[in-house]
Amino acid sequence: MDPSQPLKIAVVWRGEPRERGRARLVDSRFAAIAHALARAGFAPEGCLYDETAEPAVRAQLLGVAAALVFVNPLQEGRRRASLDALLCEVAAAGVRVSAHPEVIDKMGVKSVLWATRDLGWGSDVWFHTDPAEFAEAFPARLALGPRVLKPNRGNGGQGVWKVEAAGPGRVLVEAADGDPTPRTLSLPALMTARSSDFAAAGGLIDQAWQSRVGEGMVRCYLSGDRVAGFGRQRVRALAPAAAGPGGPRLYSGPDDPRFQRLRAVMERDWTPALCERLDIDPGDLPVIWDADFLLGERTSEGEDRYVLCEVNVSSVFPMPDEAPAAMARTLAAKLGECGRDTARVIRA
Repeated sequence: MDPSQPLKIAVVWRGEPRERGRARLVDSRFAAIAHALARAGFAPEGCLYDETAEPAVRAQLLGVAAALVFVNPLQEGRRRASLDALLCEVAAAGVRVSAHPEVIDKMGVKSVLWATRDLGWGSDVWFHTDPAEFAEAFPARLALGPRVLKPNRGNGGQGVWKVEAAGPGRVLVEAADGDPTPRTLSLPALMTARSSDFAAAGGLIDQAWQSRVGEGMVRCYLSGDRVAGFGRQRVRALAPAAAGPGGPRLYSGPDDPRFQRLRAVMERDWTPALCERLDIDPGDLPVIWDADFLLGERTSEGEDRYVLCEVNVSSVFPMPDEAPAAMARTLAAKLGECGRDTARVIRA
């Protein structure tokens, strides 16, 4: 790369092969990110990914300083194993990749709930990697109250079920995606229905259902280890009918006074603890990621307790208006640390 020229930054998203070479980044949904990168002195460019276009994508990524990737782990039946292998390859060549697949495998999966269960955001949660163990242990926990099952990998609520007891050997199941109509299954039928999670998703998370889900979810966006904004939404997936209608996610910046306690504990306590628990160098945190929180039981002081629902890393979009500028600042700091002529494996 010519050190006298602006560093090229690729923004990668999934698209059709015929669109490569025609889609413009500034006309895409990532236009705000492109403008923020340009204002920071970078040269952003779009990079449409499809498995059939991998040679062209590889050539493009090897010519940039960094790649910001927005590809879901599961989209229209397609997973991203081939893309992850390609990203590891270009990262080994010195391109900064965010989020790096190795970081996604640590923090962008549902098992993060199990790994961090004893942090302040933790809850009653179990991680099952063996179907026989799940079949043996789950009924006793279900008898204590409703549970939520989540495949270790997925997005958009795919495969997320609320399960509650419905009489001897029977369960009532409600899905977070698709048809929300509850249906009754036998326990053996439930075990059979979830058997694919162990091979296809690497396991199954079993978390206590949070009764305050009807009050909404708070999404905390971070760039590196700093909060970049918030999103509050009245979600209705798995909420009781009495909670009423849902609504859009409403975004705000990092200084939103409603969430300063959450901001403080995320930056001071929970993010450093996450890095330590998962063996992630803080400098390798993604340029953009988020943590979704439900409201748990209030503390003795009457304050809301935040319960981690999931961490999103693979494709964090949309985002607050303030986030693209935070991403540009974080990326500038990361690239400055590495130097323009230094080739090293970077996991961010």
